[in-house]
Amino acid sequence: MSCYEILDPRFKALIDPVAFLETLHEGNRWAEGPVYFADLRCLVWSDIPNERMLRWDEETGHVSLFRAPVPNANGNTRDREGRLVTCEQGGRRVVRTEWDGSITVLADRYRGRRLNSPNDVVVKSDGSIWFTDPNYGIISDYVGRKDTQEIDGCHVYRLDPASGDLAIVADDFAMPNGLAFSPDETKLYIADSGFLTDETAPHHVRVFDVVRDRLANSRVFAEINPGIPDGLRIDVEGNAWISAWDGVQCHAPDGTLIGKIKVPEVVANLAFGGKRNNRLFITATTRVYAVFLNVAGAPFPFSR
Repeated sequence: MSCYEILDPRFKALIDPVAFLETLHEGNRWAEGPVYFADLRCLVWSDIPNERMLRWDEETGHVSLFRAPVPNANGNTRDREGRLVTCEQGGRRVVRTEWDGSITVLADRYRGRRLNSPNDVVVKSDGSIWFTDPNYGIISDYVGRKDTQEIDGCHVYRLDPASGDLAIVADDFAMPNGLAFSPDETKLYIADSGFLTDETAPHHVRVFDVVRDRLANSRVFAEINPGIPDGLRIDVEGNAWISAWDGVQCHAPDGTLIGKIKVPEVVANLAFGGKRNNRLFITATTRVYAVFLNVAGAPFPFSR
């Protein structure tokens, strides 16, 4: 049975009808934050409630423990030097894993106050680090640690690579979540998953124009139903692949929903990878899935 739901002819060009949804691993409590290492031929992801990170080897299919314990790690990416950058919900911080395995704290406070619970992160080609900071990790002892919120609101931040200064670039989100740059980095897509805890709050993805170190011209790119948007990725043609409760939704550059990859669990996040960067890795509740596409993902700033 096909895993695809075609809603617009444009979707047909992005998929291979004989490619199927594969299960790579099962046994997570809440799988999140997949990141592909082309140089190591592996995928690393977070299992948030289990406070661990796992590693799948592309050559052997073997899954091993990457790191534990970690304070409810969530979103992951790589920086310009290929180092792992991780949002730690439970630790209320963004960290970098150095090549010797040591951990460097990149951000844990804004103007002296602790961050809420950093959720997802991307790195721009200039080395700047952009991340979202909802409060999911401090309102739950399941995916974080209940604690006092010190910052008024849930914001999106930019960390300057030279000065280390942390600045708010968007302050009008209910729950900012996944985020991704367009291939040319002139746009930034950010999910608002506020509906998860407040049914009057948004469940959409907004897109902004990127003007150097600022965001401008906010507009709603796509409403996500059923459920909420979580993680998202953009392919080289500008299509947005967005997690949802019924699988992965594909939206054309104009925002139109053109198709879906049907997944039997709620999808949390996704990442492109593989030899041609055309394999979509999907973290969905207890399992990690993958499917080959006919389009490649927008490349990381880290040179492959």
